[in-house]
Amino acid sequence: MTGRLGAVRGEFPVLTDCVYLNSNSTGAIPRGVEPVLHHYWHTLSHWRDTAWTGWLDELTDYREALATFIGAPRGTVITDVNVSTLLGRIGTCLDFRGERNRVITTDLEFPTVPRIWAGFGRYGAELVVAGSGGPEFDLDAIEGAIDERTRLVCVAHGSATTGALLDLERIVARAHEAGALVAVDAFQTVGAVPLDVTALGADFVLGGAHKWLCGAHTAFLYVRSDLLPELRPAATGWFAAAHPLEVSASAEPAADARRFAGGTPVPVAAMMSRVGLDLVAAVGSAEIRAHSLACTDKIIERADAAGIEVRTPRDPARRGGMINLRFPGDRLVASELARRGMICSWRDGLRVAPHFYNTIDEVELFLDAVTELAR
Repeated sequence: MTGRLGAVRGEFPVLTDCVYLNSNSTGAIPRGVEPVLHHYWHTLSHWRDTAWTGWLDELTDYREALATFIGAPRGTVITDVNVSTLLGRIGTCLDFRGERNRVITTDLEFPTVPRIWAGFGRYGAELVVAGSGGPEFDLDAIEGAIDERTRLVCVAHGSATTGALLDLERIVARAHEAGALVAVDAFQTVGAVPLDVTALGADFVLGGAHKWLCGAHTAFLYVRSDLLPELRPAATGWFAAAHPLEVSASAEPAADARRFAGGTPVPVAAMMSRVGLDLVAAVGSAEIRAHSLACTDKIIERADAAGIEVRTPRDPARRGGMINLRFPGDRLVASELARRGMICSWRDGLRVAPHFYNTIDEVELFLDAVTELAR
């Protein structure tokens, strides 16, 4: 590993004592987070209310850095504690009364998605799940489910289980043709796969920091700018107001994406996450993607040689940064790998997720161990 990738590797302490291939679950945290935490503790231990002035600037700067990274205009990104909270707020903007009440999703989504939309059934939403029939998204099934009754299409960019990528451009075009909105869950791809939300044309894009963006547990929501004036979340809080620090009872929401905020924010998560975001942005999405594909190509090659089932698409254009491997006893193998200092995760197979801080040599060592244990 040379150049920018080699230089950035030293920023991640966890790599000194293990082979860490777990970015689809929790990305490695850079050492630059430690002084952030020390500074945060100093602020708390010498508390003055004026700390909020600096914290709010930190939150704003982080949102705008995120917007730049995903190709979004200023003022179109908001952050909160998790995607579940933000996705639910989208739901409170939508009217599910009448015939246009359907939410289309797939059977390859993270569990948050169907749970939330099933919950909105009490307000008239009808959840329609397009089956995949396997580890890849079925584009025909998704398109076939979209019609004039569809209010929202809510789909993942990448499957959290199999690593399959969805052809978002095709789905966005079909949904808009039918007059429906589109929400994209990019948590499993942002930071590993290039994403330009403006070029994509989706109405909402959600993601988070603690996987491929090497940050803390915090999430973000992008909202298409021309939609903002007509969207008023019912699940809201004081920080969504046009002038929150005035602490008035005014219901006038902020003009930008901050209208999707809730109550008091958690600034330390954004402050921690900014460190990882800056590292990822400095390397660049194109270089990260090229390295990721080289690593996942190697995983597939080694798995094929060992007779291990690969449940992730082989076509680079249809896979994200993670490979799912399945064989008898794979769940027990994940535990044994961890005991040996080789970290991945298990969900219906071993999920192996090299990132820009990993090397091909680490991938080879990991597959040596998997091949041995799979026998």
